[in-house]
Amino acid sequence: MLDGLEMPARLRVLAEIESKRRRGASVLVRSADPSLLRSVADEVWWLEGTVVRSKGHPDEVLASYQREVLRAMGSVSDIPCALRRGDGRARLNSIETLNRNGEAVSVWQSGETARIRVSVRFEKDVTDPVVGIMIRTRIGMEVYGTNTELEKLKLGPCVAGDERTVSFEFECNLCPQFYTITAASHDPDGVWHDWMEDAIGFTVADTRYTAGVANLRARVTCSRE
Repeated sequence: MLDGLEMPARLRVLAEIESKRRRGASVLVRSADPSLLRSVADEVWWLEGTVVRSKGHPDEVLASYQREVLRAMGSVSDIPCALRRGDGRARLNSIETLNRNGEAVSVWQSGETARIRVSVRFEKDVTDPVVGIMIRTRIGMEVYGTNTELEKLKLGPCVAGDERTVSFEFECNLCPQFYTITAASHDPDGVWHDWMEDAIGFTVADTRYTAGVANLRARVTCSRE
C-alpha cells in the first residue's frame, strides 16, 4: 500500500517496482490514487470487497470507476465563486447544470444532450440585457462560450422586478475531466450587471478514456495495400 508513504519512501518503492518489472516480475500494488496507478500499472483491477467490478487498461478502468463515484455524489456541484462583480442592475439567482431530462446533475455523460440554466432578476431597468456563459477547464483554459446576443435571442427591455431564465442546450462533446462555468448578465457593450467567475463546477464522464478537451469521436479505419 503506497498511499500512506511519505514522498522519499514512495519514490524508493516505485524505483524498486520498476526494477522488478524490467526483470519480468509481476508486482501487485494496492492504491486508490488514480495518478499513481496510471504511472505504474499495466493493468488495474477495480475491487468492491472481494468482487472484481472491472479489470483492464488503467485509463479505461479508472474512467469507469470515476464515473461511478461521481454519479453516486448526486448533484453536488457548487464550488466557491472565484470572483463576483457588476453594477448591481441585475443579479444571477441560480446557475444549474441539467441532463437531457431536465434533472439537476453534476456529471454529464460525454456525447449526451446537456443544458446550462441561468436565472436572472433585474433590480433596475435594463433596455437590452445579455446573458452569457463560459466553460473552462480546471486550469482555466476557455473551452466554449456564448451568449443570448450571439444566439440572436432578445431578452429586453426589462424593468425592475423582472426575471428571466435562459437555457443553453448543446451536445456535450467534451472529454472526461472537471470543468467550471462562468456566467454573467451585461449590456451589449460589455458593462456587467452581475458576473460570477467559476460559479459552479461539473464533471464529464465516459465509458472509456479520451485525452484532451474536445471529444471528436474519431472513426478509425485501416486498409492493407
